[in-house]
Amino acid sequence: MRHIKCNQRLLFVLCVAALSLPNFILFFTEPTPLIARVCNVVLPVSIWWMVMTFAKRPGKMFYILFLFVFFDAFQIVLLDMYGEAILAVDMFLNLLTTNVSEAGEQLGGILPAVLFVVAVYVPIMFYSVVSFYHKPLTRHFIYRHRKYATYGLLIGAVMLVSCYFSVNKFSFINDIYPVNVLDNLDIAIHRTVRTNMYAHTSKHFTFDAVPTHSADERETYILVIGETARADNFGVYGYQRNTTPRLSANQRLCVFHDALTQANVTHKSVPMILSAVSAENFDSIYVQKSVITAFNEAGFSTAFFSNQRPNRSFIDFFGQEAQHSVFVKAQMPADANVSDDVLLTHLRAELADTTARKRFVVLHTYGSHFNYSDRYPAADRHFVPDRITTIGYRNRDVMVNAYDNSIRYTDRLIGDVIALADSIGGSACVMYLSDHGEDLYDDERHRYMHASPVPSYYQLRVPFMVWTSSEYAEHHPVEDGALRSNVMQPIASNQVVFHTLLGLSGIRSEYRRDSLSLCSPSFSAPERYYLNDHNEPCRLNEIGLKPQDLKMIKQNHLRYP
Repeated sequence: MRHIKCNQRLLFVLCVAALSLPNFILFFTEPTPLIARVCNVVLPVSIWWMVMTFAKRPGKMFYILFLFVFFDAFQIVLLDMYGEAILAVDMFLNLLTTNVSEAGEQLGGILPAVLFVVAVYVPIMFYSVVSFYHKPLTRHFIYRHRKYATYGLLIGAVMLVSCYFSVNKFSFINDIYPVNVLDNLDIAIHRTVRTNMYAHTSKHFTFDAVPTHSADERETYILVIGETARADNFGVYGYQRNTTPRLSANQRLCVFHDALTQANVTHKSVPMILSAVSAENFDSIYVQKSVITAFNEAGFSTAFFSNQRPNRSFIDFFGQEAQHSVFVKAQMPADANVSDDVLLTHLRAELADTTARKRFVVLHTYGSHFNYSDRYPAADRHFVPDRITTIGYRNRDVMVNAYDNSIRYTDRLIGDVIALADSIGGSACVMYLSDHGEDLYDDERHRYMHASPVPSYYQLRVPFMVWTSSEYAEHHPVEDGALRSNVMQPIASNQVVFHTLLGLSGIRSEYRRDSLSLCSPSFSAPERYYLNDHNEPCRLNEIGLKPQDLKMIKQNHLRYP
């Protein structure tokens, strides 16, 4: 190390520049007024400038600030994926709820950004180690640059005050990087703590659920939760490709054409699907249980089968409320690739037991989660080429082929679930919806995947459909008729599942709201909200949606006469 030359002054400048790099990028990406963007550069640069004068060896301070180096690397990768926004609370929570295999599948998509980060920060880290073996900065250099940093801080402070007076809803905590990231990390830690206390805080919760249907009536209710499936690629929703031959041919299927999810991340969307909470009251999730408990209380036999790995989230907690709970991949190697057909095996075994006359089953699929071409067997390669070797706009056709194959495979899966439910006789219902959608390089923004801090139309619009058997329609004509009359209503998908399932099954509870039940004649579509990163319910025009996204959401219902 001693034989490698090291210029401490150059390293000083490089460290300040590296720590400030995300601020310069955010200047060009954030849709905020100019003065706020300039302030977000001047003030942080001056702070890092000042901090670097606290040590005679800049490399030492660079390592002391390693947490911020990690934030910077993470932030740059995020900007490459989504084009805007700072590290959100959900980004930190995703680190806890995404397993190794999922992370490995997504690595290919962010590889260029990762390589850029490595090229910028690793040499500086190496150079910082070398600097320990060379003469430190002079006292004169440190004092001089401390003076320059002080001038910068004064200018930044003036700009900060100006922002408070001239920029609507400006906040130092929310609008200055990396202060906003630290605040989001703090929120994520507090949520994790509350989540880990869930067993205690929900211990005495009850729905006081009571059945009202005849005890002699055989009933089967199946909820199928899709993953990353967007409505626009379903043939039954007007897509030009025939990705849903079985669903499109099913005469008893109610297709709800205007459904929007309330969250574009699985760890928030699925718990809302499974419970009475929604964007409007999400924090009550820490004390409530899921719809599975309501069915338990009403005397139903319950089962939960998941083709996703346990991830220490509410999905796990809710799934374990079932009398029979199986996470298929829990004991499998991290790289195990199991198609959703495995859920049919568990469902057949569950339905084969004829001793229970009342059943409720939840199937949590892996659906269309990236890597799309791994989600279906080789026999289901309908659209080709579909083997994704490179993620990018130029490779979009291959990615869409693979994605559409996953949707066509989902169509087959749902068709098989409906056939199984119909074959055992009695009143039967199958509900399918996806947790969120997906970007597929659909426009000039070149966005892909989901979970972006600011969602898009393609991440929000999801498939939502309900099948009922002929016998169900015969026994419950009011509920069946209401389902069919409400198919054109604009709905928040997560918000209506709990109430609709209880309405279909005739379970009475103080938590059930007929005004939110799609099988109730009194259903009235409320204004739709989205759960933002701070778990606050926001109207669609308040979450930063681009004009084209708002226009597509607004005009969506016009597509279907």
